[in-house]
Amino acid sequence: MKIYLLAGKAGCGKDMMGRYMKTQYDYAGYNTCILHITTPLYEYAKNYFSWDGNMAEKPREFLQEMGIEIIQKQLGKKFFLINRLCEDIDILKNFFDIFIITDGRLLFEFEELKKRFPNMKIIHIIRENYDNKLTEDEKRHVTEIEMDDYQDYDYVVRNTSKERLYLEADRIMKAEENEEGEVL
Repeated sequence: MKIYLLAGKAGCGKDMMGRYMKTQYDYAGYNTCILHITTPLYEYAKNYFSWDGNMAEKPREFLQEMGIEIIQKQLGKKFFLINRLCEDIDILKNFFDIFIITDGRLLFEFEELKKRFPNMKIIHIIRENYDNKLTEDEKRHVTEIEMDDYQDYDYVVRNTSKERLYLEADRIMKAEENEEGEVL
């Protein structure tokens, strides 16, 4: 089982790179699954707070408040989202060879996932000078700035174009193969 965690700020290309990697791995004959740490938050927004699921209009302020202020701080459930993700992986590993998590944001998430999955690879995607249309408060939120302090990324990708992002994904996937061309 291979696990990638794609980390980066809003709009940096995490989902685009994840979809590309999934397509490439699927084409090579692997069963690949894209996961999100924040899936339960999106389920809450959709099922209980009338969000229509339109990702272009996702309720970022709600997601940040629910995930950090309510679940982690008020309820003291720091590992709630990580535990749910790990339960999903535990079940889905019976069906998939490769997992690509496309929403890494917080240092404790990186560290906890590395503890649970020591062979997981963390890819930091950086898209400089990109206007991701966040408010100033959203840009200063811990989920947008904390990853800047992390030093142990396995790979750092500079997203300057879709083509460059795909080339970097190809480079990483090639680096993760063994001599027989199988995923390590």
